[in-house]
Amino acid sequence: MAVRAFITGIGGPKLTAEEEGFLREAEPWGLILFKRNLETQAQITATIDNFRNAIGRNAPVLIDQEGGRVQRLGPPHWPAYPPGVAYGRQFERDPAAGRRSAWLGARLIANDLTALGIDVDCLPLADVPVAGSDPIIGDRAYGQNPQQVAVLARSIAEGLLSGGVLPVVKHIPGHGRATADSHGELPIVEADRASLEASDFAAFRPLADLPMAMTAHVVFTAIDALAPATTSATLVQQLILGWIGFRGLLMSDDISMGALSGSIAARARSALGAGCDMVLHCNGKLDEMREVAAAVPLLAGAAAERADAALARRGQPVPGDVAAWRAEFACLMAQDWPAGARAVTA
Repeated sequence: MAVRAFITGIGGPKLTAEEEGFLREAEPWGLILFKRNLETQAQITATIDNFRNAIGRNAPVLIDQEGGRVQRLGPPHWPAYPPGVAYGRQFERDPAAGRRSAWLGARLIANDLTALGIDVDCLPLADVPVAGSDPIIGDRAYGQNPQQVAVLARSIAEGLLSGGVLPVVKHIPGHGRATADSHGELPIVEADRASLEASDFAAFRPLADLPMAMTAHVVFTAIDALAPATTSATLVQQLILGWIGFRGLLMSDDISMGALSGSIAARARSALGAGCDMVLHCNGKLDEMREVAAAVPLLAGAAAERADAALARRGQPVPGDVAAWRAEFACLMAQDWPAGARAVTA
């Protein structure tokens, strides 16, 4: 079956007739959902079913459900979850409790997602912020020590996988040092390579076996002074695939973000030309969606093999007592996230 190397958004909570026709013709690899697409459980499951029926396969459906500032699903219909910094604080006092809390949070998120038919979460972060960096990462990060960040990111990835949800580690090779928000402009990091390898890049290296990763729209002048990681063959080939050793499916961050320049089609081609396997386009604008679909090739060769290998790691959730997990999670997080009681009652 023909599948194109892109993941698409849609405009609203229901597929329009035009969008259904586009999906049947364009055959995107997957769909990503945002708050504009999410109203009720019945509506979400219907939209996902309609998407999968339109393209005729059990295609992956993605979401950014981190907790804290970045969670597309939340009260009153779904539980709230803490920002990543809460796990980091607990880990610094009690590493075992920090790892357990991170696993539980991810396992409970997976339970919420699979009930809707969502099977990929753009989580965990392995970004390591530094003093003076833009707050776009901020409290989403698990700490400022790359080893701690990697350990907690691993716990979260394992929690998602045990719940039948594929993790996407982001933003490889690191967004934490950026002094600008890549949603609006291109961040340029001028740190030397040794410093980057000791901190920013180091957090990703122990996570190289995860099934999927999302690139950073960040320029690292010590390696490539011109292009951000998403569109830099040097960064993808020598650093992400080389020094970090990532071997899973590599997808771009959203190519409609302000950090990138050029037409949407040119951005898509540049990301794939640099070595990304998959292009992510999120804004749901149908004219742009059509441009992306026309610009990207059918998924084939090693990229198709990596995509198949990632999807093969989708599985049935490991059974467990969800109510007991929620109670344990709220208890563990009471000090670092007092709002945790909401995660039990939802």
